[in-house]
Amino acid sequence: MLIAVLGALGAASCWAIGSLVSVYPAQMLGAAAFNRTRMCIVGLMLIAAASVLGTWASLEQSYFSALILSGLVGIFIGDTALFATLRRMGPRRTAILFAMNAPITTVLGYLFLQERLAPSALAGCALVLGGVVMAIVYGKRKSQLHDWETVRGALPVGIALGLTAATAQAVGLIISKPVLDAGADPVAASAVRVSIAAVALVCANLLPIPQFKAQAPLTKPLLGWIVLSGLLGMGVGMTLLMVALAHGDSGIVATLAATQPVMMLPLIWIRTKECPALGAWLGAIAVVAGTGMIFNA
Repeated sequence: MLIAVLGALGAASCWAIGSLVSVYPAQMLGAAAFNRTRMCIVGLMLIAAASVLGTWASLEQSYFSALILSGLVGIFIGDTALFATLRRMGPRRTAILFAMNAPITTVLGYLFLQERLAPSALAGCALVLGGVVMAIVYGKRKSQLHDWETVRGALPVGIALGLTAATAQAVGLIISKPVLDAGADPVAASAVRVSIAAVALVCANLLPIPQFKAQAPLTKPLLGWIVLSGLLGMGVGMTLLMVALAHGDSGIVATLAATQPVMMLPLIWIRTKECPALGAWLGAIAVVAGTGMIFNA
């Protein structure tokens, strides 16, 4: 159990740090260009990992349609919307908004996978929603001037992008869950999902749409930040999560891994030298508590 706890908390820490690492390259390149580069790198990592581990045999031909659709929705749409939110709203608000994927996943699981929806899960959904609202409305003091607390563009647009990211992530998970339950290896399945998203992002770059184009040249420093972001988020973070799942109850592991919004606050404090507002702390804690109620329902 100690390994499960440490693994889950380690995964949350990697995701928190990875989110902060992603701010600069996402703002420089644009959401689509950053996500395209990141997914190409992560896709190669996962393909290599699945090949070394010899897990491709776990994927039956009938699995691929679901994995491809899951990759297009959950990663191509979801991650692109996530990094667009990151550019507009900063890492703290983005992490809080993205935490909505927990209640959305719970509701979708009830509607499409016949998973039970206990009263405590409904209460958890309400607590997550309340925490998100609190962290966004009351999460910043007037004295906080750091660029990460600046909202670029209209606030409703940023919120809509964050909720789109959370919803797409939830839909992607719901689509892929039956495949994983049938015995598909998570690393091989992730390799397919990420690779198809990378292909879609490369194809989107060929369209005459400015939002899909890079906003700045891809320099070596930017590439280094992107590699670090992918390595922390999809490499070390996901590996620690799988180790935790192998040694502990999935509900406990998922709850501990969902502490990312709270873990991010002291990191932001250290980086910006500005203590997050009380509303940010209370909102993040409410999100984590609500997520715990959902997964343990």
